[in-house]
Amino acid sequence: MTDRTAGNFDRNVDRQVLRILDANLDRAREGLRIVEEWCRFGLDNIVLARECKDLRQQLAALHTPDLRAARNTVGDVGTQLTHIQEEQRENIDRLLIANLCRIQEALRVLEEYAKLYNPEMSMSCKQMRYRVYGLESALDEATTPIKMTDLTKAKIYLVTMPVADLLGTVEQALHGGLKLVQYRSKEADDVDRFQEAQALCALCHRYGALFLVNDRVDLALAVGADGVHLGQNDLPIAVARQILGRDKIVGRSTTNPAEMAKALAEGADYIGVGPVHETPTKAGKTAAGLEYVRYAAQHSTVPWFAIGGIDQTNVGEVVAAGAPGVAVVRSIMQASDPGAIVQELLAKFPQ
Repeated sequence: MTDRTAGNFDRNVDRQVLRILDANLDRAREGLRIVEEWCRFGLDNIVLARECKDLRQQLAALHTPDLRAARNTVGDVGTQLTHIQEEQRENIDRLLIANLCRIQEALRVLEEYAKLYNPEMSMSCKQMRYRVYGLESALDEATTPIKMTDLTKAKIYLVTMPVADLLGTVEQALHGGLKLVQYRSKEADDVDRFQEAQALCALCHRYGALFLVNDRVDLALAVGADGVHLGQNDLPIAVARQILGRDKIVGRSTTNPAEMAKALAEGADYIGVGPVHETPTKAGKTAAGLEYVRYAAQHSTVPWFAIGGIDQTNVGEVVAAGAPGVAVVRSIMQASDPGAIVQELLAKFPQ
């Protein structure tokens, strides 16, 4: 390239730079509008929506006529480039992350190429890029309460087990009103686990249900799950949260008051309470009984779910003991009509 100073920009030689600036101004503004719409209509957050709009207007002021005049859409070889990950979004989190990355990347391009065109524009784009980093953090904090509200509202928590038609069984349960699913598979290899978890995650999100993964923090991260459920011998909650991020749900199994106190002290978002009855799902575990359910009703400060041998024949006594929700495995996964069982279980809770 020819040597030049900021005040000696050759607009004929460097039309390519103008095209780059024009394209990335469009890209950043489009990404901001997508994020702004969620802040406005999805979160009802006027502060974040206003920040997005202000950033868009600042970029619009930088989008001068000479930059627009350099546009050559017909001759742009990049209009034919695409990637499979751009053709679908699994959930709102992935959509927001993709567009925040798009904005940040575009602002970085603007910052560098504007050094050849207008140093003040470069500095302005740099400052906006840092503001977008702050916007991303604020969105994380604003989104977390929505998931926690959904968690609190859930009454039936399905924990999966291997069955012939896993997706079909879970979809029937979702159709029946299920809002919380945990993928649990102890025997499958990692390739099968990943494929099943990925498909279940997408399915749950289509129905507006939360999707968690049992034990495997890496798998939860890989498929974009809403969180993870940890046993007593799994990773510390703080480590899981560090890996998954602040906006993800981290739950812990507990079988007695001491384990409950530890889970609460570690910052669990919810706890499992049980097993209420002996169950083959937890072979060798002594039943905690309804006494522990009653204890949880008095002492838990986070959402919790009674678990262990619960079905439509005994769920009433568990609810009467104070359980705000129950986790169920076999009675739904082995049912001929999973949706009907979900509705029957839901009917046992106060409306």
